[in-house]
Amino acid sequence: MMELIINSFKESADVKLAFVELYAQQILEVGKIIAQAIKEGNKLLLFGNGGSAADAQHIAAEIVGRFKKERKALPAIALTTDTSVLTAVGNDYGFETIFERQIEALCMPGDVVIGITTSGNSENVIRGLSKAHALGATTVAFTGRRGGKVVDVAHYSFIVPSYDTARIQECHITLGHVLCELIDNLL
Repeated sequence: MMELIINSFKESADVKLAFVELYAQQILEVGKIIAQAIKEGNKLLLFGNGGSAADAQHIAAEIVGRFKKERKALPAIALTTDTSVLTAVGNDYGFETIFERQIEALCMPGDVVIGITTSGNSENVIRGLSKAHALGATTVAFTGRRGGKVVDVAHYSFIVPSYDTARIQECHITLGHVLCELIDNLL
């Protein structure tokens, strides 16, 4: 059992170190894009399914509340929290449209939209990012494995080099925290 514990932490650290070697420059670029969008009066929209939905909510909360330093509240919305909208749209139009429909209603040119999918193939995330792209938003995918179909629709893709969902999600939340800290420092 001790070996399982130690190996899990080591795997998580190794994945994160491999990820940052691949994406450090792009992380900075996306952090600057989000900060500039917020400076210009735009917002950050985030979504995903399951654990990725929780990550979207977590990141939005850090942006609206605060991350490490006191600052004014910043505009971020997790599209995973309104059960009435999610269930109505899912029932009336289908689960694959739950983010696309919200993006159509809420997204403006200049916004930044982050779609989170560990496989890269979640149809509702792909459709949400596609709609955001068409509406003039900057689109960002947090994914894993080989990237999946989502990389074809996002302006920026962060592909965690792992096939283990837990390791991918651990890296995604670290990426989210780093973006939050960049935003705090750039505004």
